[in-house]
Amino acid sequence: MPLPLAHIRVLDLTRVRAGPACVRQLADWGADVVKIEQPGRGDGQMGDARHGPDFQNLHRNKRSMTLNLKRPAGKAVFMKLAKSADVVVENYRPDVKHRLGIAYDAVRAVNPGIVYASISGFGQDGPYGHLPGFDQVAQGMGGLMSITGLPGQGPVRAGIPVADLSAGLYAALGILTALLARVETGEGRWVYTSLLEAQVAMLDFQAERWLLNKEVPRQAGNDHPTGIPTGVFETADGHINIAATGTAIYQRFCQVMEREDWLSDQRFDTAAKRSVNRAALNAEIEGITKTRTSAEWIAAFNEVGVPAGYIYSVDEVFNDPQVKHLGMAAPARHEELGDIALVAQPLKLSGAPFEVRSATPELGEHTDEVLAQAGYSASEIADLRDDGAI
Repeated sequence: MPLPLAHIRVLDLTRVRAGPACVRQLADWGADVVKIEQPGRGDGQMGDARHGPDFQNLHRNKRSMTLNLKRPAGKAVFMKLAKSADVVVENYRPDVKHRLGIAYDAVRAVNPGIVYASISGFGQDGPYGHLPGFDQVAQGMGGLMSITGLPGQGPVRAGIPVADLSAGLYAALGILTALLARVETGEGRWVYTSLLEAQVAMLDFQAERWLLNKEVPRQAGNDHPTGIPTGVFETADGHINIAATGTAIYQRFCQVMEREDWLSDQRFDTAAKRSVNRAALNAEIEGITKTRTSAEWIAAFNEVGVPAGYIYSVDEVFNDPQVKHLGMAAPARHEELGDIALVAQPLKLSGAPFEVRSATPELGEHTDEVLAQAGYSASEIADLRDDGAI
């Protein structure tokens, strides 16, 4: 059975992370993705680490061709490919695509059905529209660093590139939405987002606390900002997470802890009081959790439906039986690296099991193949190579 996006052709002009993360969603579900790279240089900043974990994980299931868009012949090749493409994705600084002559309006002129996606640092225009984007800068300006870390610690970045990855996911969602709309209208769309917009959107309820109640969220460390008690608690052999928010779960939690007196304790008998007296409650909880092992507590909590779990290092994550069952380490075969594993898709579709169909390609590995499919003869391809266009 063909994969869900097998009928979609994508020209991938993206670099670094946010754009490639977007296109990976399309490639993983079957889209024919042609990754367009600079001859001799590859994917800009990440070109030197082509065989490294980051690049390999971002560019699986794609084909690679080299194309110099600054050469007239290279631009002509791109526009010819764009005529039969469904999607173009780029994450240049906003002015670059216009200088190259490959912005949405130019591509739409040769293909009205094109879905053209742009990811920038701060938006396509506005006071910061011309500035380059970087994940940590977006984390800071988008508010995430002000609510991450221990109280009073000062700003702390998240351990993953939240702005990059979320911008990529939002762009992929926008592309799929535009493709669905095209079925009805026959017209393509320009889809655009930015690291800053994505990061602000990912604040979600923390942002709404300010918008609705004018409450400025602060750092809460490992404690949930509104659900109490929820946090990290020391055990006899390590630490675990416990999430005992909500009346029913809190009641079951108190039973497991053998502290049903907390249900009537005037410091802890309502959610509002538990919030005010969070430090005192956490201290009493940890005085008890230290007496038993992590495994003992997790088993006891899970038995009665109180959410609790281990706090793993990354190697322990992939050794967990449930993670193994979910297949989150996807096998792949790379000609240079041999048998490797890549992070699998978290999304499951019935009738379309996820797999790494092809490992990340070498630079320009499919240039001749793509051009031949577009109707170029062997002599024309040789001419393009002599011109420096490929």
